[in-house]
Amino acid sequence: MTFKDSSTQFQIVDLAMLEADAGHPRRNIEEASLKGLVHSIEKLGLIHPLIVRPADTAGRYTVIVGERRRLAAMLAGERSVPVVVRDCDAAQALEVQVFENIGQGVRSALDTRDMANAIQTLTDRFQTQEEAARHFGRAPTWLNQATAAANLSEKVADLLDSGKISSAGTAVRLEKLARKDERRAESLIEQIERLPEGEKISRQAVDQVLAETGGQRKKKEIAPPPAAALQSTPDIVASEEAGNEPIRPARTRVNPGKIRQVAAILGVHDGDEEAVLVRLIDEFLALKNA
Repeated sequence: MTFKDSSTQFQIVDLAMLEADAGHPRRNIEEASLKGLVHSIEKLGLIHPLIVRPADTAGRYTVIVGERRRLAAMLAGERSVPVVVRDCDAAQALEVQVFENIGQGVRSALDTRDMANAIQTLTDRFQTQEEAARHFGRAPTWLNQATAAANLSEKVADLLDSGKISSAGTAVRLEKLARKDERRAESLIEQIERLPEGEKISRQAVDQVLAETGGQRKKKEIAPPPAAALQSTPDIVASEEAGNEPIRPARTRVNPGKIRQVAAILGVHDGDEEAVLVRLIDEFLALKNA
C-alpha cells in the first residue's frame, strides 16, 4: 500500500508518546532556531498537526513530518499535540520527508504584499507598534519592514498593480526614495507611468537612483534624473513583449535554489530577494539578541 492510500486518523496525543524519526534526513535542529515557532505555539497552539506513524503496539508514534514543531511544542510547555496518524513504513516515510522539504505539496509563502496587508490588519488591533511587535515576538523594526508593502502611496500602489514595478520590494524601495528626495521620486514615478505596455522598472534601477541620491545629498545638490533615463539605461526596464529580461549590473549572484530554500524556511515569497535578505537579517539579529 502506498502512502497516498494509507489509512488516516486524527488524534490528540501526549507529547511523551511521540519520538523523533532516527532515519529523518534532517540531522540537527538548533534550539535557537525554534524561537519564533515556540512563540507562535505559546500564542496560538500548534496550527498544523504533526504527521506520525505507529512506532509500536504500546501506543507510541514516530514523527514523519513536524519534528521541529514537536520540539517547539515541548519548549512551549505543551502537554499534547494534534497528529494525523498514517500507517506507512520507513521507506514511505523517507519519501514523504524528502518531498515535503523540497517544497512539493507544501504551502506556498504568501506574496510580499499579501503578507504585509495581513500583518498590518493584525497590527491595527493594538494601540502601539511596540505592543504589536511584542505580539509577534519581534522587534518594532521588523514590524516596520514587514508592513511596508501595505502602506504604499496611491501612486506607487497603482504602478505596482499595473505591473510597471517589478515587485512589492521594488515599490517599497521607491517609497524610501520618496522619503529621501520627494522631487526626484516624483520625477521617476512620472517616467514609470509613461512606460509602454509590458515594460517595468527593476529593483536594481530604483536602487541605482537611491544610491545616486545618497551621494548627491552629501554634496547638497540633487539633480533630477534625465528625462530619457529609463529608456537609455539598459538595466532600468524589461520588455515582456520582446521577451527580454532586465540587464543586471555585474554582481555576485546567490544560487536561486538557496534563495528558494531560505524563503520557504522564513515563509516569504522567493521571487523577491530583498525581502528574503531583510527577513534573514532580522531573524539573525533576533537570535543574537535573544
